[in-house]
Amino acid sequence: MYVRTADSEQVAGSWQTGSPEQALAYFEGKYDELLVEIGLLERRVRTTDLSAEDAQTAIDHIREQVDAYHFVGDLEALTARLDRLVGTVDKRREERSQQRAVQSDEARRAKEALVVEAEELAQSDQWRAAGERLRALVDTWKGLPRLDRKVDDELWHRFSHARSAFSKRRKAHFAQLDAQREEARKTKERLVAEAEALSGSTDWGPTAARYRELMSEWKAAGRAQREHEDDLWNRFRGAQDIFFAARSSVFAERDAEQAENLKLKEALAGEAEKLLPIGDLKGARAAFRSINERWEAIGHVPRDARPKVEGRMHAVERALQDAEESEWRRTNPEARARAEGLTGQLQAAVDKLRSQIDQARAQGNNAKADKLERELEGRQALLDQALKGLQDFGG
Repeated sequence: MYVRTADSEQVAGSWQTGSPEQALAYFEGKYDELLVEIGLLERRVRTTDLSAEDAQTAIDHIREQVDAYHFVGDLEALTARLDRLVGTVDKRREERSQQRAVQSDEARRAKEALVVEAEELAQSDQWRAAGERLRALVDTWKGLPRLDRKVDDELWHRFSHARSAFSKRRKAHFAQLDAQREEARKTKERLVAEAEALSGSTDWGPTAARYRELMSEWKAAGRAQREHEDDLWNRFRGAQDIFFAARSSVFAERDAEQAENLKLKEALAGEAEKLLPIGDLKGARAAFRSINERWEAIGHVPRDARPKVEGRMHAVERALQDAEESEWRRTNPEARARAEGLTGQLQAAVDKLRSQIDQARAQGNNAKADKLERELEGRQALLDQALKGLQDFGG
């Protein structure tokens, strides 16, 4: 059996088991098989992502069968279809080459952006957020295609160096933080020990003041490790609660006692105020002394009420003191003698001026008389004042 080519005839094969018609049908069937195989390959090239290399391998395999001439049919048609398919594959290869170039350029720019961001994050102090973002950048990097080995290695070196720099800074930061927290733990353990030692104190004022100082020191110490902080705080706060609860109990008792004392002192102040105005100085003095003795025996009152109730007693006491001073002046012999002497001198001066006025009038010297009368007015005013003072002595 022969097949005719463009310039000759080629032996397709031999047939010994049947008629020539059967032989022709058999070799025509071989041709049809090649048509089907070429059609399937054309469809794969059009509709799948078959690589150019695999497509070319399949074309070469079919072309070997065509060049073997083991069929009968339109040889030129088969060759033409294969040539067209080669053109399609070459075009696909070029398109994919361009696409890979674009993708490679995009991947390079994407990796450069990742490197720049990683280098910026390497200087961040936002340890948690920056660390999470760097991990996300690694995942993004892994999802990008590889570049030219030299370029890819250079970018990866910068990216890896930025991550290492951040990790080193973060490690140093937390090492320092751990040291600070350990120091804070030691300080707070000392504060807790002192707070617990003071919890039973009854020296209320100084101890309360010391607890305030301890609280300031606690805040200034910073935080200890998480596993120690809560326990230390509970012990510190518990010691304070014991002290302040005891103090509150004592103060509540004291406040109740002082409130009762205030009622008693207010009643005594009212009793003292009934002594006013002072009439019987001796009786008032004795009564106030009795009231004051009872006052002193009562004890403290609330601090905010103290000025008012004590002011009432002081007012009565001042009235007694004023009355005593007036009585002393009235009964003091030396003061009375001085008052009487002054009154006598002023009276003599007044009498002398009157005599001089009468004499001047008699002599017709009215100018002198008028001058003496003006002097008389001044001396008379002093005499009237002295006489009034003398009356205070009962004279």
